[in-house]
Amino acid sequence: MHKLLATFLLLSLSLPAQVFAGPAADADAAYARGDHVGALKIYQALAADGLATAKFNLGVMYDFGQGVAKDPAQAVRWYRAAAAQGHGGAQFNLGGMYFDGVGVAQDHVRSYAWFTLAAAAGAPGASRNRSALAKLLDVAQMEQAQRLVRDCLARNFAGCE
Repeated sequence: MHKLLATFLLLSLSLPAQVFAGPAADADAAYARGDHVGALKIYQALAADGLATAKFNLGVMYDFGQGVAKDPAQAVRWYRAAAAQGHGGAQFNLGGMYFDGVGVAQDHVRSYAWFTLAAAAGAPGASRNRSALAKLLDVAQMEQAQRLVRDCLARNFAGCE
């Protein structure tokens, strides 16, 4: 599952979800040329301004140790911040983090819930991961996961963790 996560992370950085001019484009260009420290600084400023994509990209950078020391807990922190804004890639990556128990305690119920939310947001591979994970859950766990999804959606992603 982590290989799928890594693939999605790398693809999501190379395929912009939105067209940005200015600092976001500068950050993406810095990242693409391998200037991770430069990209990190710009993404941090954009994240402070509330840009979900910048928060997601910071999560990726902490996840893989690009421009910063690898720090799964910080990766989860940034993924959560972007996921709370409905960012499907961040929701997908949280599903993977919970599945593997990286940066968080392993929790297949939460993993299923995040993959479900990511699938609803259109994240590639999320439906497939959710279906594979469903085979590991019993009926009570499945009900718990579905309740987490409903509650998260009802609160517009506030307090989903």
